[in-house]
Amino acid sequence: MADAKPEIAFIGLGAMGFGMATNLVNQGYKVTGFDVWQPTLERFQAAGGSIATTPAEAVKEKDYCVCMVATAQQAQAVLIEGENPALSSLPKGAALLLCSTVPCGYVQGLEKQLAELGRGDIRLIDSPVSGGAARAADGTLSIMAGGSDDAIEKGRFLLQEMSDPHKLYIVKGGVGAGSNMKMCHQVLAANQILAASEGMGFATHLGLDPNYASENILKSDAWAWMFEHRLPRMLHPEFKPVASALTIILKDTGIITSEARRSGFPTPMTSTAEQVYFSGLGRGYGPDDDSSLIRLYTEGKGKIGPVKGLAGDDESKLALVKALLRGIYLCSAAETIAFASKCNLDLDQVFELCINAAGGSTIFETVGPEIIKLARGEQIAKGESESFKETIQQLQDAVEEAQRLKAPVYLGSQALTLTRLALQLIPEAAGEVSRAVVAKVWGL
Repeated sequence: MADAKPEIAFIGLGAMGFGMATNLVNQGYKVTGFDVWQPTLERFQAAGGSIATTPAEAVKEKDYCVCMVATAQQAQAVLIEGENPALSSLPKGAALLLCSTVPCGYVQGLEKQLAELGRGDIRLIDSPVSGGAARAADGTLSIMAGGSDDAIEKGRFLLQEMSDPHKLYIVKGGVGAGSNMKMCHQVLAANQILAASEGMGFATHLGLDPNYASENILKSDAWAWMFEHRLPRMLHPEFKPVASALTIILKDTGIITSEARRSGFPTPMTSTAEQVYFSGLGRGYGPDDDSSLIRLYTEGKGKIGPVKGLAGDDESKLALVKALLRGIYLCSAAETIAFASKCNLDLDQVFELCINAAGGSTIFETVGPEIIKLARGEQIAKGESESFKETIQQLQDAVEEAQRLKAPVYLGSQALTLTRLALQLIPEAAGEVSRAVVAKVWGL
């Protein structure tokens, strides 16, 4: 019966939060929402929810609270340090689901702070989500949840209501593990979002028809979910509709690179992507869809004097674009798995999440298992459809052609450097080796 379901407090009714909260309303829960934007509250009320004017009012007498604000700073404000924060009114033993994408260091610090404030009774679940506004509204998100066994059990039904049955990941390691899982997935996302612009920008410099190039890429081993998802907006003359602003992925790269520095881990691919994103931000592209970053790659075409490449026909040019993308995807896969290993995550679980989420690519699905073997110290196969040395040569051909055309390939150039460094770590007598050995650069 609907009236037997517990009442839920929901703090943060933005693009994702609104869909998540209304989904719970549609499932028969009484949900009291809070947001700083009054029109959003009115819209939520019209959708069947109850509203509160402060976080404290929203959580009063509610044993379950979902927090879905944009940043760690906002979470800290609504939960503890802001005006009328939730902490003052959360009932004893309440479950607090922090679904925002925040650094592991923040959510672990929050757990410690709750204990110091005498509220260690609160069952904190570190549960970032992925999937976009449509899946939020459908209750089919991917959720990565970490916390104590007691907290997970108390909040499990709520996690299940908001997630796809096959995409609820209970991550071992307690509070912080969920955020680390999301962060490692976003290594793939951050690199592959930009790779879509870099690949299509390179195709433009080569003189390829964008539709011809993209159709062939989608049917090849250079396929990636992000490429396919961003493509329609990238080909739109105004990069519309805006589905994911540049500022969103830039927030994620900030978490990745800051947590990497905190743990002493190198992220050369994501750090390069972040710098390119900053360039877009400086041009005023922050609110625009991240697919619009193709402008960074095409803005110089025709403005740099006469240039001439060596690739003569469309097939040869297309092969260069695919090689560039494969090299980027290979290195981002290695960075992802190596970082997950550094975070002591279950690598099989990381792999399952990534191939079924927005970070998926043919390269990750093919080479990922071999990189995981390398991380575990297991023997990796030598026989692959393409050897590591072939990959390097094809990537080098692409980067050299881009140089002739004076076309920027930020990620491709970094990937070539990393593959060359990896090659130096392999004995000459080793012969043909798997592409997975690139992960040796990250210490695997």
